[in-house]
Amino acid sequence: MEPEAGNPYEVEGVLNPAAVRGPDGELYLFPRLVARGNYSRIGIARVRFNADGDPVGVERLGIALEPTAAYELRADGGGCEDPRITFVEPLKRYVMTYTAFSPNGPRIALAVSDDLFHWQRLGLATFEPYDGLEFNGVNNKDALVFPVAVPDPDGRPAMAIIHRPLFPGTDPRETATEPATRTIELDRESIWIAYCPLERVEDHLHHLCHFHSHHRLAAPAAPWERLKIGGGAPPILTPDGWLVIYHGVAGTRVGDGEVRGLRYSAGVLVLDRRDPRLIRYRSPTPILEPELRQEREGAVAEVVFPTGVDRRSDLGLPSRVDIYYGMADSRIGAARLDVPILPSDITSASSRHPPMCENRSYPPRRKIS
Repeated sequence: MEPEAGNPYEVEGVLNPAAVRGPDGELYLFPRLVARGNYSRIGIARVRFNADGDPVGVERLGIALEPTAAYELRADGGGCEDPRITFVEPLKRYVMTYTAFSPNGPRIALAVSDDLFHWQRLGLATFEPYDGLEFNGVNNKDALVFPVAVPDPDGRPAMAIIHRPLFPGTDPRETATEPATRTIELDRESIWIAYCPLERVEDHLHHLCHFHSHHRLAAPAAPWERLKIGGGAPPILTPDGWLVIYHGVAGTRVGDGEVRGLRYSAGVLVLDRRDPRLIRYRSPTPILEPELRQEREGAVAEVVFPTGVDRRSDLGLPSRVDIYYGMADSRIGAARLDVPILPSDITSASSRHPPMCENRSYPPRRKIS
């Protein structure tokens, strides 16, 4: 998908889409549509497939979220950005997390839907302080929710969210100028997981915005992610645990240590299926990185930014996962991830998605739409 000629909503790009199967079994994308002045809406489009089952284009269906809430608007514009959508089984609803570009900066917001076409805003996510660390009032992005309840640290069924607070001094544009051997402040430069008791959400949906019981999940480690890591696509359950595709940022260093530009790639985490605070596997190298011209040239060069996954059960291929991602903040691409099938008696967390195994060694083969 790329900007439609003459469409003012897309003049500065279409990117970073949520991807989810609807009640009708069709695959829908929810791209960030960027109008002039970096003003973003969340659109909705139906994916078109060829005879081989590969995505080849989209049918635009309109706007899913137009910035209207006070926390989505600011004097110089505002917007609704970078959605992720999960069908949450205990709630029997679709849950969207997205970035609200508020007067105070980017914040995580949530909305719910029964049918993908009508969305109810729940508001901004709030987080209790943790060990002296204050999360509210801090820029925050890249939020992912789990499709089922998981045990919180006290063993109670809870809804869990993965998020990436951008504490002052941790933006990659700031850290890019530091030496490659810089010390990483683990509490401030990490992906976090937080919980909300399921019983509270079942009593009132708006409780889904209130999280506590924080745990630092992962910090930058490998050279390809040394400046920043953040959430990518929503978790999917595999026989080996929760598969989470995430993004990492590195700087392009030239000359005498000078940094010119940032490079976004994607890797894999596999979290324990019973306690997602535990990382069972982490890819040492990217599974997807900027290589194509459309990924290396655009509004922001050298970017692949995964935000959607589609397990291809419609093709009877539990070994295949399609990844939808932003290309250089300008277009949307798709990559095919083929994974080995291993014997397992683990039942999938979602009846909409049969179980699968994570990829440990196979890089994705791009199929660009």
